[in-house]
Amino acid sequence: MSSTRQATSVAVWDPLVRIGHWALVVAFAVAYLSAEEESGGIDALHVWGGYAVGAIVVLRVLWGFVGPRHARFSDFAYGPVTAVRYLAGLVRGRSRRYLGHSPAGGAMVFLLLAFLAATVGTGLVAYGDLGKGPLAHATGPANARAYGDQDENRTGAAPRGESAESALGELHDTLANITLGLIILHILGVGLASVVHRENLARSMVTGRKRAED
Repeated sequence: MSSTRQATSVAVWDPLVRIGHWALVVAFAVAYLSAEEESGGIDALHVWGGYAVGAIVVLRVLWGFVGPRHARFSDFAYGPVTAVRYLAGLVRGRSRRYLGHSPAGGAMVFLLLAFLAATVGTGLVAYGDLGKGPLAHATGPANARAYGDQDENRTGAAPRGESAESALGELHDTLANITLGLIILHILGVGLASVVHRENLARSMVTGRKRAED
């Protein structure tokens, strides 16, 4: 039985793709769930979770150019029309099965990497404005306070530095929420594709193997 199953399946996802996928799930969950600021500042779990997300995204992007066939971006870089047609067929229950990422799955990979990178980037800048992290600069917070004091004395308005930090923080939160929405859509899409193609796609991201091409 086991030899027959092995003969009808093929290796698709390499270890780096599989480990990176699940590590990214954990890192994003940690960062998102620890996003609330404490009285003393930003939770350390949120910061380190964000660092982990950023490192994994950079590694995955590099692997998308030099990794094995199904890990490369060129293997699943389909146009938007192809992705929409695949989704329409999937909803009707008769879309073509792909051994690697499907057109919709590939589009989701690009979207998730882009929004994860943007979320981490805005987080790093916001953290740097507090004088912390790799983008910290000694004069930034001081200048922000100086400008803020001048504005407050002249017009009574809110400090410029604080308003900028608030806007950047809101953008960071918005990007994180959009990313969470994409993740939910990704899970729903994987579930639907698993049913239509009669294949446990989540398990294949653990074992690295999928059913041989029909």
